[in-house]
Amino acid sequence: MTPILDALLKDSAYKLIQFKEEHVLALEARITVRERRGKLVPFVVCHIRQKEIQLTPEEAVRQLYAEYLTRDLGYPVARIEFEYSVTFGLEKKRADICVFDKDNPTAPYIMVEVKKPKLKDGKEQLRSYCNATGAPIGVWTNGDSYSLYHRKDPNYFEDLSALPTAAEKLSDILTERWTIQDLIVKDKLVNERKSLKALILEMEDEVLANAGVDVFEEVFKLIFTKLYDEMEGGRDHARHLVFKNYGDTDTELKAKIQLLFEKARGRWEGIFTDDSKILLSPSHLAVCLSSLEGVKLFNSNLDVVDEAFEYLVSKSSKGEKGQYFTPRYVIDMCVKMLDPKESETLIDTAAGSCGFPVHSIFHVWDKILEDEGLKKGHLFTSDAKPARCEDYVEEKVFAIDFDEKVVRVGRTLNLIAGDGQTNVLHLNTLDFERWDERTADEAWSDVYSAGWKRLRKLRSSRGQNRDFNFDILMANPPFAGDIKESRVLAKYELGKKPNGKYKTAVSRDVLFIERNMNFLKPGGRMAIVLPQGIFNNGTDRHIRDFIAEHGRILAVVGLHANTFKPHTGTKTSVLFLQKWDDTSCPRVEDYPIFFATMLEPSKDNSGEKIYVTNADGSPVLDEHEHLIVKHDLYNHGGLTQDGIAEAFAVFAKDQELSFAS
Repeated sequence: MTPILDALLKDSAYKLIQFKEEHVLALEARITVRERRGKLVPFVVCHIRQKEIQLTPEEAVRQLYAEYLTRDLGYPVARIEFEYSVTFGLEKKRADICVFDKDNPTAPYIMVEVKKPKLKDGKEQLRSYCNATGAPIGVWTNGDSYSLYHRKDPNYFEDLSALPTAAEKLSDILTERWTIQDLIVKDKLVNERKSLKALILEMEDEVLANAGVDVFEEVFKLIFTKLYDEMEGGRDHARHLVFKNYGDTDTELKAKIQLLFEKARGRWEGIFTDDSKILLSPSHLAVCLSSLEGVKLFNSNLDVVDEAFEYLVSKSSKGEKGQYFTPRYVIDMCVKMLDPKESETLIDTAAGSCGFPVHSIFHVWDKILEDEGLKKGHLFTSDAKPARCEDYVEEKVFAIDFDEKVVRVGRTLNLIAGDGQTNVLHLNTLDFERWDERTADEAWSDVYSAGWKRLRKLRSSRGQNRDFNFDILMANPPFAGDIKESRVLAKYELGKKPNGKYKTAVSRDVLFIERNMNFLKPGGRMAIVLPQGIFNNGTDRHIRDFIAEHGRILAVVGLHANTFKPHTGTKTSVLFLQKWDDTSCPRVEDYPIFFATMLEPSKDNSGEKIYVTNADGSPVLDEHEHLIVKHDLYNHGGLTQDGIAEAFAVFAKDQELSFAS
């Protein structure tokens, strides 16, 4: 416990998570508290200046960073100066910390900024200090997260994987060869407390906004290429990673990464055309690569890359069509509640980036590994797996979406998970009448024919594309926009008015309810995200009657209004249903339904995630040392309290539901 420091930093933008506990406790022990004007004020003898100063949140971070420089990296106090004067014409500013060059004791070598607690402001300040002094290294920290930069030239700051110690040269850091194990240890997301989404935003600010390229496509290529590099490294731990700048020139680097991209493109076909190339200029690519090279994308569930794709696709197209990515904790709740089995077929009919299928794959894989007595490795998604795992992906898991861009993302995640196998198809789920036209197209068939052949085998009867025999369906259909085409509406019972005449327009999500029923076999079960109004509005009673007529309502889980922010504030619920079946789900008139409401918001009103913290304010981390979103949908493997999914499991057993385990 550090009561003085905890009280000092409370409600400030600064934290001390970055620093070793022993250093924090040592600083706390050096603090003297005095009364000034009726208030207790902390003082400390400065580690560098050797004089007493008043302690502020910013100063606490600076003192601890100086401890890190001297004790951990070995820089002598004589090479360090606080409040170093930097001249800008007639104006002078003071840099928080300056470390001088070993061979030229008056030349700045490392500039450290702690005054600006936000990265964007701190980076601008650092840029100005480094450009004015010629310092090749810049550091920003607020004690919670930090960034390390190599000043390549006045226009570009490239990310640096680590600070050189006093005994090392900058070139030692730049040319150090990495294996996958090095990446695990130095993972920027863990050590610098950042997200891949935040790094992409930083890359946009730095170069992508002015690069004259499609940001989605170029970042997609880089992530795709890096995933391949990590997978190869995960299967040969002695192999040096290629997706890293080892002192290459910009031109050499681009040639190297283009070749790696081509290998990835050949391994995972159908995502990029055979002639596609990385279009970033050599200098822009170098900056982007420096941001990404220290990030480990592979873990046990691909959530790192998942979040990045969510941001990229949402930004480029998704929101315009009323289709929003389902937060991964909502997906995991649905997967836990429906509990897919290895023997069961599964489909998502509005798949987006395939969150439901991919997370279902991991759920089933966990059971397979447990059944075979195998341990789940840290790099689970890149590890070679039992044949049962790959067979499950190839034979049992399917996905459909009408947006070609997100289908490519979904196929990428499925190809990686399934080691080259995927059944993610580019089709319009609602307009099944025209599937035969689509599937007859040669260009479409080149990419999707294998998955289409497997999907056809699950049709209820040959030669028709309406009814299927899936065990499980999970989907978050698009809410916005109506279907007005009479040819399409004529295929749906919910396209009719009570008097039997067809409506002129029906909301997409309403038609998806009926369409999804068509995909399920008798006894099949479904989770579907729907706007809250369907459950409440008097005018939607016929929809509720349709649902009750076709299956047993298992559960309705109300999601918090912030769940889909910043994309939309629409209040939603998840409907869980099992289709009537004489054996597994016999029709009854009255039965209990599990109702629950999500009380923890998971996001603030602006759509930023809220994370679980310990009593002292430090974050609770998962097995990969990543932050845990604060919600009450499930218990994160025991790291948080039991939630809605665990309560439903008890309900399902009590009700003796056919799939309860």
